[in-house]
Amino acid sequence: MLSCGIVGLPNVGKSTLFNAITKAGAEASNYPFCTIEPNVGIVTVHDPRLEVLAEMSKSKQVVYAAMKFVDIAGLVKGASEGEGLGNQFLSHIRETDAIVHVVRCFEGGDVVHVAGGVDPIADVEVINIELMLADLQSVQNSISKVEKQAKTRKELVPLLEVLKRVCKHLEASQPVRTLELKVEESELLKPYPFLTQKRVLYAANVAESDLPQMENRHVAALREYAKKEGNEVLAICAKIEAEVAELEPAMQKPFLETLGLQETGLNRLVHASFQMLGLINYLTTGEKETRAWTITRGMNAYEAAGKIHTDIQQKFARAEVIAYEDFVKYKGKAGAKDNGKLRAEGREYIVRDGDVIVFL
Repeated sequence: MLSCGIVGLPNVGKSTLFNAITKAGAEASNYPFCTIEPNVGIVTVHDPRLEVLAEMSKSKQVVYAAMKFVDIAGLVKGASEGEGLGNQFLSHIRETDAIVHVVRCFEGGDVVHVAGGVDPIADVEVINIELMLADLQSVQNSISKVEKQAKTRKELVPLLEVLKRVCKHLEASQPVRTLELKVEESELLKPYPFLTQKRVLYAANVAESDLPQMENRHVAALREYAKKEGNEVLAICAKIEAEVAELEPAMQKPFLETLGLQETGLNRLVHASFQMLGLINYLTTGEKETRAWTITRGMNAYEAAGKIHTDIQQKFARAEVIAYEDFVKYKGKAGAKDNGKLRAEGREYIVRDGDVIVFL
């Protein structure tokens, strides 16, 4: 299961947001370093297509896709040198696949800001600088090791060259993710989990007074900053999301409507994180269950079969594929087949989001 690490300075709303996402009860207090060990929560990715298929197939259960969110303690300036338990926190980030960077975009004296004032760009740069410094230290250590090995192992020269390029890029205060790499260079870097190579989604935490537009000068500044580095911003009010999470499901939509909102920010955040990681779902359906299977966009049918079971992958003969829309339009597999919408695909078929598949 792929995971997103929720990061940010202390007291920006990380744990409040995490509580709302997972209802896991992670402690959320108004003081730095409240979260020391990372809290982990599994979040379902709601997909209404599954409910439609389950009703058609009279499935006994529905299994949604899921993502793991990790609430990582607040980082501070000097984290790359161990300040504020920084090394421990950085290791937690390294273990995740992508980053949700929560940024405070609201004023308010009742919540202490670790730097004494609200400045989202300064906050973002504190975190980004610490991550780049940690990566710089890591790549310098790797270069020293590979240089020695490359004296007798010439096949390591290409790796050494790309590591030096990474080092130069970081020294110019640029994250690794903005470095243009060839496919073969990216492959060489796979064993090196650079923090700044991870995709980032900025979650702009706004005040209740900013609803329903969720825009203010802080959010606008953050959007401009994120645009320059090729990242996205999602505005969210963690306080309201925490309140919504405490309501019964039937009461959530009416409550949101009183605030001028159509859906929870958490639903938007989960889906945005899913898209950020380049994930899609293919679907299976039957009497036993209807399920979403998560794969990376661009995977072929053979690789997708392995997500269910290695035996299915090893014995792969073909895949019967029906687009979700056709499956519904023609009322199931038989109708889709009669209308020429069932396709037999081989191993190299690139699976699409919403494909209803049976592996044979």
